[in-house]
Amino acid sequence: METMTADSDARWLAAVMHSAFVLLVLASAVRFLTRHDGNPLQPWVIVFTVALVLAYGAGLVFRPGTLLWLTVVLAFWIVLVVLAPSFAWSAIPLLVTGLRTLPTGQALALVAVITALVVVSQNRLADGFDPNLTIVPIAIAAVTAAVITFMRRQAERLRESERRAGVLAERHRVARELHDALAQGLSSQAMLLQAADQAWDQPGLAREHVRAAQRVGAGNLAEARRLVQDLAPADLAGATLEEALRAVAGRAGLPVDVRIDGDERPLPERVQSTVVRIAQGALANAREHAEAADVVVTLTYLDDQVVLDVADNGRGFVERAPEGDRGHGLPAMRVRAQQLGGRLTVESAPGQGTVISAAIPLEAW
Repeated sequence: METMTADSDARWLAAVMHSAFVLLVLASAVRFLTRHDGNPLQPWVIVFTVALVLAYGAGLVFRPGTLLWLTVVLAFWIVLVVLAPSFAWSAIPLLVTGLRTLPTGQALALVAVITALVVVSQNRLADGFDPNLTIVPIAIAAVTAAVITFMRRQAERLRESERRAGVLAERHRVARELHDALAQGLSSQAMLLQAADQAWDQPGLAREHVRAAQRVGAGNLAEARRLVQDLAPADLAGATLEEALRAVAGRAGLPVDVRIDGDERPLPERVQSTVVRIAQGALANAREHAEAADVVVTLTYLDDQVVLDVADNGRGFVERAPEGDRGHGLPAMRVRAQQLGGRLTVESAPGQGTVISAAIPLEAW
């Protein structure tokens, strides 16, 4: 939203500068023609005014190189200033356009040329040297150049800061994906292989555990590929949200009951992905930290939101403020919900299990 606003502001400023330049050029032409009736330079002023306006407009339509376009425009404008000093009135929009579009070195060179022409033309209109008409244009040009150059550099710093923030956010995203998706699968695979080792004297049971570990490994491989491609969870590929949740529950390594309440309906892909990722993280917590014996996963469809509840009968813990969360589990789930305008709540107490609830609004989707 902020980027869209910035782009709109930039387009608005450009439109104002372009319109002001054309209007000032035309006003200067009208002034010269009305005040210098019969002047032999009138035909040339008309010709170069038309050429300047056409060149300026063609640059906006066909968008050639900025330096080439401004060079042609500046050449026509210089001729007009020499023929009629009052055309110097249109200097400010031209100066601002150059400062906004050219590299700093070229922009400052353009400012120097335009300022020199304005000073000369103003002294010509005054029929002699006037210190005020010399100092004021230079001061105005200097302040304008300084302000716009400062704003450009601030904008560049802001873009660099946003780029760095984007890189950091992407790193956090990858960390969450690794924790919520791959870590659960690897943990389940390790448990299955451990079970196979313990049952090694029972070949049939050991092979069953090894095959299950192979299936989990294949799922993890698919998940890793999708993570690299930034796609939805592998369980959602060609499956409904309920089927994806049941697939996640099947790999949890403990008994999980999946329930669906309310009238099912299609949800945006991003909402589905978030629900699956939160379920993965919550089940991983229930297995690794809560030491739960049973878990109930409930997906509830409401009119304006979808709610995922993951309740376990584990050992529970003393609830802390969100900023007191540790590790990647709860913070990652909380961030996922908040990114979609939702909220994540945790209810727990020692010896009384834990309920993790994620509510995601659907109005914006």
